[in-house]
Amino acid sequence: MAQEKLVILGAGESGQGAALLGKAKGYEVFVSDGKPLNEKARTLFEQHQIDFEEAGHDLSRLVDADIAVKSPGIPDTAVVVQTLLNHGVEVISEIEWGFRFTEKPIIAITGSNGKTTTTSMIHKLLVDAGISAGLGGNIGKSFAAQVMGEEPDYYVLEVSSFQLDGTTQFQPHIAVITNITPDHLDRYNYKFEAYIASKMSITRSQTAQDFLVYDHDDPVLTQSIGAVPVKANLMPYTTKTKVGQGSYIDHNSLIINTPENSINMPTLDLSVQGAHNQKNAMAAATVGALLNIRKETIRQSLEHFQSVEHRLEYVLKINNVTYINDSKATNVNSVYYALESMHAPTVWIVGGEDKGNDYNELLPLVNEKVKAIICLGLDNDKIIETFGSVVDMLVETHSMPDAVQVAYRLAERGDTVLLSPACASFDLFENYEDRGRQFKNAVRQL
Repeated sequence: MAQEKLVILGAGESGQGAALLGKAKGYEVFVSDGKPLNEKARTLFEQHQIDFEEAGHDLSRLVDADIAVKSPGIPDTAVVVQTLLNHGVEVISEIEWGFRFTEKPIIAITGSNGKTTTTSMIHKLLVDAGISAGLGGNIGKSFAAQVMGEEPDYYVLEVSSFQLDGTTQFQPHIAVITNITPDHLDRYNYKFEAYIASKMSITRSQTAQDFLVYDHDDPVLTQSIGAVPVKANLMPYTTKTKVGQGSYIDHNSLIINTPENSINMPTLDLSVQGAHNQKNAMAAATVGALLNIRKETIRQSLEHFQSVEHRLEYVLKINNVTYINDSKATNVNSVYYALESMHAPTVWIVGGEDKGNDYNELLPLVNEKVKAIICLGLDNDKIIETFGSVVDMLVETHSMPDAVQVAYRLAERGDTVLLSPACASFDLFENYEDRGRQFKNAVRQL
């Protein structure tokens, strides 16, 4: 029988892992990247004798594949993807590819905001409880690459809507949805419904033996769960009401009821900033209860959790001005959380590649908390239009050192300088990590 042909689109971390897994499973693997490969990828493919092309796609060769795994960064509308689909080639994500070769239970976390923090909390909780757990998806190592080695007892995966779009069989034992707010609408024809459907697909293949943990206080989420057939056990968490099965806060206690047990513990004293992290911790605690982790372990693990880099990360205090790096805030809702947690007059650095943002919901918070806005992007018209008349001072800059210098001049003792861009970083930076690191470097050089 002829060897099955696997095509990998994109040679990043997930593409490399998918290629190695394909090779290990006996596929004839061909990696195709529209951009030039970096040294690490090229060396890896040569070492494992994996065929590849770079800086373009040979479509006539690609359509010969039996299956294709694409990078989450490549939209379904891309010519290369459409060509494969038109030739009957199944195109899936690395998450789906890895899932097809593992029997281990998966805890998968998605949501517009909070998913990185929640994923990190859950992973730490399992490790603290002595459970071996792989961390993958949007953070950690490639999931597909982990499936090849000696496998952990559980996988904890942060999954984006783009990764979910390429799944058909993916079935997490525990799925977590932190919230759903408009984001990445440029990838969904500016249709919020299409983005919601993408997020909800995390529960599509779940059965009555599985669990869906979700924020009951998020109206979009609660409505969506009521509108689609969900077979999984529902485990809502809420700070506003009491629930039978799930988690809620009663006075100073966190109550978690699962089908197997009930936990009552003092509300968590969180080291991380911002009220929204209470929700992330409740989601993590609910997962811990479902896995029968002791309540002492849950409490200690979550209370000692360190905030994720680039998410409301304290950088330095200079002349009694606090500098905070929230570069990971690439949408309006993330910025809402960030501004909500500011307790001092704020100089806000915002801007980048707009993803169809509507800034109006930020107006009350900007009015209340922001004394000056520094735009950092190539096209700031929408920001200027929305906030120009709301703040006394609005300055345009085109590099991180400039933005930080202007902030340094505008901020007075007791103020906070907040980088929370609300936009993608690709106009001036490689990615949000690069943007966050440049901010921290510029602050340290003041």
